Amino acid sequence: MAATQMYNPAGFSTNNMTQAVTSDKPVIPLVKHIITDEEIGLLKGSKLQPINMNRVVKLLTDPHSVMLYDRHINALQRLVRHYEKGFPMKDLVQVCKVLNVCSDKTQERPMYETLICDILKICSLPFLKEKSSDELIYEQIVTESVSQLAYLMRVPSRDVRKQICKTLVSFYTEKPASQDVQKHKPTSISYNQKIIENSDVSETLVKSLALLENDIAIKLAVLDVLQHFSKNSAKNCDQMLRVGAGNRICSRMTDADASGQLLFRSVDILWNLLEFGDQGQLATQLDNLSCINQLRDAFIYQLTQGYSHYDRQLRNDLLVIATMIATKCPNAPFVETGFAKQLTLFATFQEVKSHNALVKHLKLMKNHEDFELKKLLFNILVTLSKDSTAVPVLSEGHLMLSLFSFVRANENTMGPRDWTSAQFEEVQLHAMSCLCALCPLMIEDYMTCQGSTRILLLLEWCVGKEDFGGHGNSIHGTGGRGNKRAQMRHCLRLLRSVVSTGDEVVIQDLADQGAINQIITILSNAIRSQSEDDAIDVEMQSDMLLILSCLCDGDMHRKELFGTNGVDVTIHYLKTDSKLLSSGLGHHRLLLAAVDCVWCSIVNCYGTEDYFLEKEGVFLLIDLLEVCPKNMHNLILGCLLDLCENPKTIHHVLTWRGNDNASAPHLFCDIFRNEERELGVRRSKDGAILDHTRPLMGVLQEKQGVIPQPAANPSQAIVDVSENMRAKIYSIFCKIGFTDLPGLTVDDHVTLTVVEKYLDFKMGEVWNEVIAELSEEQVRPVTPDLEAIEAISRAIEERVHIVSGTQQELLEAQQNQDVLDEQEFYAEIRENHRQKEKAMNDFADYVARTSNFALLKAAGDRQELSIEASRLQTKYKESETFHNTDLKALHTTTFSGRTIAVESTSNKLTGGPLNKYDPKSGTLRERKFIKQLTNISAK
Repeated sequence: MAATQMYNPAGFSTNNMTQAVTSDKPVIPLVKHIITDEEIGLLKGSKLQPINMNRVVKLLTDPHSVMLYDRHINALQRLVRHYEKGFPMKDLVQVCKVLNVCSDKTQERPMYETLICDILKICSLPFLKEKSSDELIYEQIVTESVSQLAYLMRVPSRDVRKQICKTLVSFYTEKPASQDVQKHKPTSISYNQKIIENSDVSETLVKSLALLENDIAIKLAVLDVLQHFSKNSAKNCDQMLRVGAGNRICSRMTDADASGQLLFRSVDILWNLLEFGDQGQLATQLDNLSCINQLRDAFIYQLTQGYSHYDRQLRNDLLVIATMIATKCPNAPFVETGFAKQLTLFATFQEVKSHNALVKHLKLMKNHEDFELKKLLFNILVTLSKDSTAVPVLSEGHLMLSLFSFVRANENTMGPRDWTSAQFEEVQLHAMSCLCALCPLMIEDYMTCQGSTRILLLLEWCVGKEDFGGHGNSIHGTGGRGNKRAQMRHCLRLLRSVVSTGDEVVIQDLADQGAINQIITILSNAIRSQSEDDAIDVEMQSDMLLILSCLCDGDMHRKELFGTNGVDVTIHYLKTDSKLLSSGLGHHRLLLAAVDCVWCSIVNCYGTEDYFLEKEGVFLLIDLLEVCPKNMHNLILGCLLDLCENPKTIHHVLTWRGNDNASAPHLFCDIFRNEERELGVRRSKDGAILDHTRPLMGVLQEKQGVIPQPAANPSQAIVDVSENMRAKIYSIFCKIGFTDLPGLTVDDHVTLTVVEKYLDFKMGEVWNEVIAELSEEQVRPVTPDLEAIEAISRAIEERVHIVSGTQQELLEAQQNQDVLDEQEFYAEIRENHRQKEKAMNDFADYVARTSNFALLKAAGDRQELSIEASRLQTKYKESETFHNTDLKALHTTTFSGRTIAVESTSNKLTGGPLNKYDPKSGTLRERKFIKQLTNISAK
């Protein structure tokens, strides 16, 4: 619209304007034209014709017009026509009021259902905003309005409910082809999804499933909405789980449905909840008989009746959901529902013949889905084995026999119905991984299947020269591409899990079949190999050492079988460079396994012990003790302690020297001090005892105090013995002695006084605990017992004082020795200074004689007097035989002859022998001062 107006640029008042008009100068009015975008055709889209929504609401609710149905319909139809492109955000409150009023009238007047559906169709479009800030301003209103749409599921109309589902899906996922409205913009899909997540639509739809048990079509529509909402949205999944969506959906997913969509949509929703929601909460909701029965029936139906790719995928998804339940809820009723028995049947029917009707015509093909099913079945059975009630079911189903059928050498040729070589290798490795978890639980089945023989035969094939190149697929085949390392790695893991049970029958069976010699041979070949070890090689070697430790532990005959070859192998691993401990390849585990192998396979067998000592094994153990981390000290000290039972070991311990020529007793004392420092035992800076009542108690033990306990439970003082290394160090010193030990410092002697009385102090600590417990329980011992307790306490305290006094004497002696050493050092310094002063005085006297003739003459006279005083005869000059040997007119104080030696002038003054050499000409040059003297003489 164009408009003209008078414009007053200077802002004059009315009087001024009047004066301006009456003046002679004519006034030229300024005209401003305002042209809208609509007039020039810049606005695109249809024009929104607003309606007074308050009048429509009043028409529907006013008592005077509540019965005017025709006017109601006309008003609602006009509303639908005007807002066919979408509702503005500012009118959503009135729109929701209209929908609620119409929904309340549908039972009496079904004519409103069509109008509600029309309005809901418009609500499927993104809402319209006039400004960008409307999204933030009206966010709460839009959220509540969308929630109101879900509340309309209460309307008992199939058309309305179906339209609600379509509206919510379109609003959440679809973007309309064209929604051009003048001066308005639609909201984005991301904004709509945010609104849905902030509302309670998901909760309302899950609750509405209870109203739709008999209406499968509407139920599928609601599940479709939940399927869209739960995809990629953690908030919607959490909202659904809060109202028990897992239980509601799973418990009815096998209801009759001709279309087959119910099971698919239910599984897809459960999968989304599993992926984006709280798995623990979902597993708890599915942990009941009804849900497990539904999963069982659905799985069996899909496995036996499904033949398409879709059916196989759905079957595998059901098994993954069941595995999640078994993982999160170990006590889920899989055994009670018979699901565990059926799963065992399906996992073993290919390897173990069965006459069960379910597997009579069942065949697994080479396709990817059936291959994944085989691995999923093994995986869920391992998970179910955590429940002790499921183990007999697995045993009855011959699961071990089925798994051990894969523990055999790989063949390059496969039958037409067998797995491919890559598939067989992957299933084989997966089966061996499952056996690692199942064999310790099913030892009888392991022996029945001759598991030891199968494993050792496969291990022999792994180290043989047969040509085989592994594919290295999956996590179990890591590092096994083109070789047999993956099979060997799992063989050793399986052996380790079996021998770690400590079952004597299994261990003896392995020893009888030559497992010890076989493993030692493999290790001997490994240490002779020139190739560099990676993490997998180090892991396998560690496993073999642990297997040997378990096989030889506690049996003298098996230790003799270990023999010198085993000792040589162990010595090689004890020589491992300590720098490799931080390499990240697992060498720390390898060293621990080597020390454990020494302890279990060599110690207490005299033949191997002597050979171990001959190979300087004790030196290697103490070397390792010196450089290894603290968490390895306990194991090494325990091994050394048992080795010290052999008297020959003591000489090796005392002979050892480490860095800076440190001795083994010094190293043990240093470890003892570090252990007390970490425990927080009260010691002075010199290591002397400060607390005479608690000479061994640490900070933690002191804070815990004394707690009355039953007699069967160990007290804090007893537990302290096994929690740190002080008791082992005390025991080692008991073997090597407390006196005449080499390489000890004063600090070591101070520490050694505590170590020597460790047992007495620990006994006193235990008696103090007994007294404190009796006091806590308000029990007074009888007089003789009380006197005995007091006498023991006094005796222990006196010993503490004696040890403390000894420590003070040692420290004082050291302090006195330090003072003497300091005085001797200062005396040496003074003597050095005295000699320097004498040399300076002699030089000054020499300079004085050479510069003053009177002093020189006096020095000569003194020299003659000194010579005469040294003679026995005083009047020798008066004798006839006297001959004077002094040279006349000689003014020196030295005994000179007719030949003298003159020292050359210093090079600093002459310039050296090459002073006359000219480097440019390569000839000798004349000295400049000579030329100058020649010139002077010429003048």
